[in-house]
Amino acid sequence: MTAGPEAHPEAVMDTKSYGVTGMTCGGCAKHVEKALRTVTGVSGVTVDVAKGNATVEGTAPFEALAASVAAAGYELIR
Repeated sequence: MTAGPEAHPEAVMDTKSYGVTGMTCGGCAKHVEKALRTVTGVSGVTVDVAKGNATVEGTAPFEALAASVAAAGYELIR
């Protein structure tokens, strides 16, 4: 028997959008996207520099996402 996400509610995929400060161009968006994709539990990322936000799919906690983005020189905002 294989345990699916139902057996572990914390493993259920979620999609959340966060503000990102410090981005000024497409290159910035790529840096933020790369930083977010390195976080364990992230399964998808979309970054929009014009809107100043990032949409993240997965199970990673905000604190891990924010720390990775901060290490890249930007700030993730709830």
